[in-house]
Amino acid sequence: MYKSQIFGNLKGKGLRILEIGIGTGPNLSYYASGSGVEVVGIDPNPKMEKYARSSAASAGLPTSNFEFIQAVGEAIPLSDASVDAVVGTLVLCSVKDVDMTLKEVRRVLRPGGLYVFVEHVAAKDGTFLKFMQRVLDPLQQTLADGCHLSRETGNDISRAGFSSVELNTAFLSSATFINPHAYGIAYK
Repeated sequence: MYKSQIFGNLKGKGLRILEIGIGTGPNLSYYASGSGVEVVGIDPNPKMEKYARSSAASAGLPTSNFEFIQAVGEAIPLSDASVDAVVGTLVLCSVKDVDMTLKEVRRVLRPGGLYVFVEHVAAKDGTFLKFMQRVLDPLQQTLADGCHLSRETGNDISRAGFSSVELNTAFLSSATFINPHAYGIAYK
């Protein structure tokens, strides 16, 4: 439900959008319909390109308005102030350097641009869930492409130097140890 809410800020506007960690492109259906939208998707895994292209087409994005680049969030190969919005969902858990990735997000955003995010974050200190996240974190990193269960990603986004951040949290009943989720919009 919250994805529809936050991605609603992008829908129907002629925007150039960067999605970091685009993967197979599951978010494209939320924001990429219409000929006025251009999307650049980056992902370190080149095998994701064909799936992301298929998702872009299914979302109604013209082929000429989608570009896939094999890259990581810590070194986004785009010019300064070149996109209106950056989308990142469940990606900061697996980047090598969260602060550098957020610095890159701010760099490529135009003034007034939006960073729309959904990330799982560490549970509150002292809870059983936080204990389990710490215990399972090394295994999770090995099995899930470097994903960390115990990062304080919401705090990282809040401290990254955006002009303002709207940060909300939610718990997903289907994601036992990958809770809570922080979601919202950060403004450049």
